[in-house]
Amino acid sequence: MSKRHGSYGFDAPWALAGLVLGALALAALAVVSFALDILAAGIAFLAGALYTLASAASYLYTTRRGKFVVWDAELRRLRGDERLLDLGCGRGAVLMLAAERLEHGSATGVDIWRAKDQSGNTEQVARANAEAEGVAKRVELVTGDMRDLPFGDDAFDVVVSSQAIHNIPEAEGREQAVREAYRVLRPGGLMLVADFQHTPDYEETLRGLGVVDVRRRDAGWRFWYGGPWFSTGIVEARKPAG
Repeated sequence: MSKRHGSYGFDAPWALAGLVLGALALAALAVVSFALDILAAGIAFLAGALYTLASAASYLYTTRRGKFVVWDAELRRLRGDERLLDLGCGRGAVLMLAAERLEHGSATGVDIWRAKDQSGNTEQVARANAEAEGVAKRVELVTGDMRDLPFGDDAFDVVVSSQAIHNIPEAEGREQAVREAYRVLRPGGLMLVADFQHTPDYEETLRGLGVVDVRRRDAGWRFWYGGPWFSTGIVEARKPAG
C-alpha cells in the first residue's frame, strides 16, 4: 500500500481514550496495591492494565494502519473506470484509496460529518485529504443521510462503507441504509460493507431484496478494535444483473 499523505484522525476517539485511561487507572491501582503489600490485588490490577493496554494498542493500530491495509486489498479488484460511492466516508480513508485506483472513474463520498464518529470529521478535512492524496479531480463530497441518498437508481458501479452504518441507532434506520445502498447500485454492481456490528442483519436485508450472490466474512486481525471480541466483518454482495 502506498504511503498516505492525508490526515485521517481516529475512529470513535472516545473509545480509544477510554482504553488508555483505563490502562493508566489499573496501573495506578497496581502500584498502590504493591506499595501496601497486597500482592494478589497488585497482580490482578497489573494483569488488567496490561490487557487493557494491549487492547488500546490493537485499536490504535487498526484506526491508523490496519484498516487501510484491509481496504487496499479489497479495492484491488477495481478496473479503474467505475463510479464508486462511499457511505459515511468521514475524512476519506476508504474514499481516497478508491480514488487512487479510479484513473478513469469517480469516487463520491456522502456523510453527515459527525465528530463523535471520527475525530475532526468535517467536509473541509475530507477535501484537504483529497488534495493531499492528489485525487481531488476524481472525488465528489456530498452532505447527506445514507438512509435517504440524494442519488438516482442504479447510479453507481460500486458501493462501499466502512464502520459507518452501525452509527444509525435504530435497526429500521440501518435496514433503510442498506436498502438505499442497494437502490443506487447498478445491476451487476458490487457492494462491500465493513462493520463491527450488525453485519448478519445487513446480509439478511440484502437476501430479502433478492440478492443471492452475498457472503459475510471476517476482515482479520488488522481490523480488530481492541481484540478479536471487537472484530470487523465484511458483507460482500453483487446486485442481480437481471
